[in-house]
Amino acid sequence: MTHIDSIPPTSLATTSYFFDLDGTLANIEKLPKQVAIPKNIIQALCQLSDVANGAMALISGRPIAELDTLSAPLHGPVSGIHGAERRDANNVLHRKILPKSLSALISKELNQTITAFSDCYVEDKGMAFALHYRQDKRSKAHILAFAQHFIKRYPQLVLQPGKCIVELKPAGVDKGTAIRTFMHEAPFAGRTPLFIGDDLTDEAGFQQVNALQGISIKVGPGSTIARYHLEDVSQVHQWLKELAKQ
Repeated sequence: MTHIDSIPPTSLATTSYFFDLDGTLANIEKLPKQVAIPKNIIQALCQLSDVANGAMALISGRPIAELDTLSAPLHGPVSGIHGAERRDANNVLHRKILPKSLSALISKELNQTITAFSDCYVEDKGMAFALHYRQDKRSKAHILAFAQHFIKRYPQLVLQPGKCIVELKPAGVDKGTAIRTFMHEAPFAGRTPLFIGDDLTDEAGFQQVNALQGISIKVGPGSTIARYHLEDVSQVHQWLKELAKQ
């Protein structure tokens, strides 16, 4: 088991904190709508944001609207849909949007095709699309092959594999680009970045944080470029509650 003490101590005055949600702040469930952040962890996030002068953001594949609901009453800087949408510290929303006609066409084609796979479904995020196969893991290879073929027809999209999910997202954005953009803005600029995540989607974030000589923390098993490790969500919670007390 990883000891929390092995993670370097951080200064609340000089560190920028970035958190993934699913598999990091909350346990992964069979369906995305079943996920919840414990109330005491939301309270700890609010406390951390206050003492870090607002230099804290959620960095997730979920849309910002869902992140706000899951983390309420926390409301601050946040990045959703793997960097395709971002709200800065001034409450300004930045989005990389697909044309409505194209988005509707892609959604229609994906939903027509997904019916061939039992217990798999499409999550339409408006500017990105998630193909879920958690309830039918035998379909993984077929879903991935279909997604790879699909993006060849739609070069506006790129593939983002994750845990029991394959996402089709706008090209040119990821969690790393979101973190990099935040780090050029107040109140994040001039601080040392710290990012905690658990999935393949978080590796771009780890890469950016490592390049900035920050603290990258992987949750759970799997190969990673993160420099530190926590065993599971419960360890993230323990670390976060201790940090918020400072």
